[in-house]
Amino acid sequence: MRLDKVVSQLELDMEESQNQRDKRVEELWRRLNPQGHSELDLKGLQKGLKRIDHPMKEADHMLRTIIQTVDTSGDGKIQYEEFRVFVEAAERELLMLFRSIDKGHDGKLDKEELQAAFRRAGLSVPMRRLTAFFDEIDMNHDGFISFDEWRDFLLFMPAHESGSPLEAALSFYSNIFKVTSEGDSMVSDDTLEGLGYFLAGAISGGVSRTATAPLDRLKVYLLVSTKPGPKVALEAAKHGRLLQALKNAGKPIGDAVLTLWKTGGFRTFFAGNGLNVIKIMPEAAIRFGSYEAAKKALASYEGHGDVQSISTWSKFAAGGVGGMTAQFCVYPIDTLKFRLQCETVEGGPKGNALLIQTAKKMWADGGFRAAYRGLTMGLIGMFPYSAIDIGTFELLKNAFTRHKAKFYGIHEEDAAPGSLATAVIGATSGAFGATIVYPLNVLRTRLQTQGTAMHPPTYTGIWDVAQRTVRNEGFRGLYKGLTPNLLKVAPALSITWVCYENSKKLLGLH
Repeated sequence: MRLDKVVSQLELDMEESQNQRDKRVEELWRRLNPQGHSELDLKGLQKGLKRIDHPMKEADHMLRTIIQTVDTSGDGKIQYEEFRVFVEAAERELLMLFRSIDKGHDGKLDKEELQAAFRRAGLSVPMRRLTAFFDEIDMNHDGFISFDEWRDFLLFMPAHESGSPLEAALSFYSNIFKVTSEGDSMVSDDTLEGLGYFLAGAISGGVSRTATAPLDRLKVYLLVSTKPGPKVALEAAKHGRLLQALKNAGKPIGDAVLTLWKTGGFRTFFAGNGLNVIKIMPEAAIRFGSYEAAKKALASYEGHGDVQSISTWSKFAAGGVGGMTAQFCVYPIDTLKFRLQCETVEGGPKGNALLIQTAKKMWADGGFRAAYRGLTMGLIGMFPYSAIDIGTFELLKNAFTRHKAKFYGIHEEDAAPGSLATAVIGATSGAFGATIVYPLNVLRTRLQTQGTAMHPPTYTGIWDVAQRTVRNEGFRGLYKGLTPNLLKVAPALSITWVCYENSKKLLGLH
């Protein structure tokens, strides 16, 4: 009895007589079936939906489910009476759902009402997905969803045997547009956005590398220097003279800055930066492209449909693969950059003349093989570095996101860390990874720069450079240049993310 009263009230709310409703349903049937056939099969229904440009027009699997639901006679086809009964029942259910969401009782839904309804239903939906769902139904784009728009979009929604009606509506939307995007042969929005993000990342990387070039220059100078470091600070610290230890701890860096300034002034701190910026685009594309490809391969191996569901170890492995692939592809540019920085001498050539001279000397020194000296050490060092860097970043980011989402009661996608938090997380993971593999980085760079003005010694291989470094400079020699390298991480990532976010806005990305 109570259900009958609810249905009667809903019919009154629709402000439509039975005759008006019958006429509207007949008109919809004619639009789906303009030839006037007495029944519709799967192909006929699909043609009809294409004719009225309904989003289900390509969803063959869902259309089969609809026919099974509407076809009460079981003959595999839809007659008008079956269609009329289905439409009226579906509209009543959709109106009940519409009224339950419309807390303002004004006959239209805004985005806040829809979001509140999802929360009441216990569904955590990211704002991006909610906005896309809302905008698709809001056909006239007036910022509200009328019942007519709601009904027309969700009319053919399959019956929901479990879960809330809202969950079924969202699933209906997701399934439709998954089919649509897979069947579209044009360049997708995701592809265009991916290209935009790549460009934004390249811009931010170039600016970041340029801004931190002096620290990178200082790091290279210190790690190629074979002079034993002064032990004044260490001895002072051993004897408890902390002030003296602190005073002398930064002396090598200060001396390095003065020496570099004398060799070429301000410009010398940016030696090799042009090559650094040139290599950032292919390096970023290869690294992250390989990383994503490795994640997909590992997700398939583990039996996951979603790359976000792969294990932590797989993410570490994917990060290592991405880093090694990028390192191999850009290694000759890296070698040329390091050698360029080490050929800068007082009164010597500068700019393009220095670049050409360095390239010729590198080629004469060993041809193509000279460009790949230290590659083995580079790849050995890059795998753990990239794996630790990317893996740790994802672990910290996911932990932060889960905590923030739980604290504010929002979807994890809407709880993504801001620029400041991301910079801190990135600086932490990058510094951690860089510190662990830094000795390998020192040995690799010395192999790359051997025989240059700043690093005259030559080596027979990895074992030779490692033995001579430890014998002449002690184990501390394996960490030369670590301080400016770590000092470079935080500002580099901060600048990268600030530029990245602003570049996205300029490019009109979400």
